[in-house]
Amino acid sequence: MPNRLAASSSPYLRQHAANPVDWHEWGEAALAEARDADKPILLSIGYAACHWCHVMAHESFEDEATAALMNRLFVNIKVDREERPDLDAIYMQAVQAMTGHGGWPMTIFLTPAGEPFHGGTYFPPEDRHGMPSFRRVLESVADAWATRRDGVTRTAEALRAIYAPSAAPLRDGSDVTAATLARAAEAIARGYDARHGGFGGAPKFPPTMVLDFLLRHAVRTGAPLARSIALATWRAMAGGGISDQAGGGWHRYTVDAAWLVPHFEKMLYDNALLVRLGAHLWQLTGDAEVRQVTERALDWLAREMTSAEGGWWSSLDADSEGHEGRFYVWTAAEFAAACGADAEVLASYWGVTAIGNFEGANILHLPRSPEQVATRHGVSAEGLAAAVARGRSALMAIRAGRVRPGLDDKIVAGWNGLMLRGVCECARVFGRARDRAAALRAAAHLWEALVREGRVWRVVPRAGATPIAGVLEDYAALALGFVAMFELTLDATWLGRARTLAASIEAHFRDADTGTYFDTAHDAEALITRPRDPADNAVPSGTSLAVELELMLAEHDGDAAGRARAARVLASHAEAMARYPSAFGHMLGAADLAVHGAVTVGLVGDPADARFEALREALAQRYVPGLVLAANVVPGAARDLPAERVGDTRVARPTRDDRAPAAYVCRHFTCERPVTTPGELHRVLDRVLPHGAG
Repeated sequence: MPNRLAASSSPYLRQHAANPVDWHEWGEAALAEARDADKPILLSIGYAACHWCHVMAHESFEDEATAALMNRLFVNIKVDREERPDLDAIYMQAVQAMTGHGGWPMTIFLTPAGEPFHGGTYFPPEDRHGMPSFRRVLESVADAWATRRDGVTRTAEALRAIYAPSAAPLRDGSDVTAATLARAAEAIARGYDARHGGFGGAPKFPPTMVLDFLLRHAVRTGAPLARSIALATWRAMAGGGISDQAGGGWHRYTVDAAWLVPHFEKMLYDNALLVRLGAHLWQLTGDAEVRQVTERALDWLAREMTSAEGGWWSSLDADSEGHEGRFYVWTAAEFAAACGADAEVLASYWGVTAIGNFEGANILHLPRSPEQVATRHGVSAEGLAAAVARGRSALMAIRAGRVRPGLDDKIVAGWNGLMLRGVCECARVFGRARDRAAALRAAAHLWEALVREGRVWRVVPRAGATPIAGVLEDYAALALGFVAMFELTLDATWLGRARTLAASIEAHFRDADTGTYFDTAHDAEALITRPRDPADNAVPSGTSLAVELELMLAEHDGDAAGRARAARVLASHAEAMARYPSAFGHMLGAADLAVHGAVTVGLVGDPADARFEALREALAQRYVPGLVLAANVVPGAARDLPAERVGDTRVARPTRDDRAPAAYVCRHFTCERPVTTPGELHRVLDRVLPHGAG
């Protein structure tokens, strides 16, 4: 008999609908039941693509005896962390304080008032490797609640102290300077893994935001190490198992230090950040492999992650047919049968062997360069490329008949905002019509389905479901996606929509007294604390996204007050950014914009004029950190404006040909002489960014 979760809007919660556990969704009804029954709450938080969430579900939540114990002793609440990042953040903070680590599934015990007093992550069904069994934990916690309530109360009171910093005003700090950014870059470089790329040891996550900051730093300063770290890490990841060699896209992380063995889930947000980084890296280096890998990720997005309306789904599971990675790996026999006459050369190319590298099967990766493979097998570069294309097609045809990993079909506002920004930048940079069309469809759907009177929902609601309030990340990421839409289309409607969301952030998330951005709105559900976390994690923090948005719109609108608000937030985190840069990768990018200012490029003229399009394409070829694209689009050939406006800077028209489209490159409200040809535009960018604008 299905439990209460059968009608949930969350695919993760619906995965637990057949459990014998009497699950509740988070809400007043469940909390009231705990108060009325004087029972503690067992709160279980996870997400659909979480491997160990599935393991604990099979071992414990599907077990009748364990479920009976849970139902007798607790009010049991299941939460999808992707729908409720506020609850996840609050209670993860408590678990980390109690255990020194965190992760999912998160298992935490609360008083009926929602106060945490005991918790952990995964618990096995039997005592194992020093971990107590889940049933033993249940009985111990229930006994403490029944017989040692004073101790529970003291623990809950002690844990309240961890939430005090969230309500504190911003700390006074020194302004972020170029020296701050240099210290951060040096600290990042010290942790670089020169052998495998990336930073630190296993497990390894794509350090996307940090790499993007290093690209900015390389262009600002000419630092060769920053550029080489970014490119070498990308190449190492692109050649590893973390990159889906056959189908495109990126897995979540690898369990080893060499990027070989992934945790096979695919998350929308990882791919969003990586495709944007790929566009920037290609602009700076012109590396063909970077472009190919990025475009394959976009092809995967279109093929496997796009809803009928054009939004993007959340994730693909790591498991299928009860095994992690089954959908993605190949035995030597399967591979040979698929690739036919090309099997020998492609086995060398993708590292396929009889013994395999993952439980007797093979995770495709690139153990040697294409040049080495071509030489070893006596084929030309063109012949090898053709064989690889045939091999991918054959492997994907077989994959199409396999049992697919589970799909989480939530459309999350913040993650879609990140992906919209990435797709827009790729469409502008690579010029593929399909990417531009995807961006246009997605943006229209996101505005229509998620935004109501300036307020944003966290996910596109299912029919009949109660919408979930958006958090700061949702507003800021969507707004930045709409700014990117303006830069792609030069349609000022999108810039206006970004301003609408920015105004909502100011009204509902920024506290004027403390100067801080909170992660939940002032009128959101009252929890035991109002969460606020400025550090970047798997996705950029709401704070760092909001700061970047404020700075970008200030460049468009000449908003000195907005710049000052953003500068105050950055100053309060300046020392932390310099000392712990890996925790502030995106905020460092915003700090770079604040320190160095934007490079505003204004395009003026008729978009139908081939000369206008040539200027747009020339700009798209160059990596310009802090780029703010402005436009004065004038349909028709004739223009009779006495002057043009670039952002909030008024500048003269070009004098040589008043009918010719022109580009203005401006910094600090001072513009270079307008130019009308791609070559002139590149020369001006070289002068403005002497260490290399791509």
